Amino acid sequence: MSKLFAPLLISVIATTAAAQPAREPVPEGSVAFWGITYLDESLQTEMLGEDPAELDRIEMLETMVTDRFSASGMEMLDTSEVEGQVKNVVNPAKCYGCDTRAAAELGADYSLVGEVQKVSNLILSMNLQLRDAETGEMVRGRVVDIRDNSDAAWRRGMDYILRNTFFMEEEE
Repeated sequence: MSKLFAPLLISVIATTAAAQPAREPVPEGSVAFWGITYLDESLQTEMLGEDPAELDRIEMLETMVTDRFSASGMEMLDTSEVEGQVKNVVNPAKCYGCDTRAAAELGADYSLVGEVQKVSNLILSMNLQLRDAETGEMVRGRVVDIRDNSDAAWRRGMDYILRNTFFMEEEE
């Protein structure tokens, strides 16, 4: 590397390091969890029909998320009182704020939404987002892709999201 580019490289590395957000503690408060939406766009399902194991996996992930947030001390609110506001929405993660408005009406501090998108039996994507109920701004969120359609792969994907985005300081 030439001496001309060395200061530029050091500057870029320093700027990148400085731009990374500090690890903040998990926000405290109450959460309205709207579950995990399953979006299946796969050819397998189109040809062979719905796989009940995948619906069971959605329930498994919802339990993982609820248990993990509860274990951290966050209060998971009963959403049945305002469920009608999001009941007919296909995907509460993409409803232009219906989730946060309903969460705010409940008195929740946060709205939590998730989704799993199946492209094929090999390619799936998971997303979990925690948003401020008052402002609608995302507090934390992550998307991961997994490359297997099994209980273990789904658990590993959600565990990665929870450990590396929501509860990272507890692991240190």
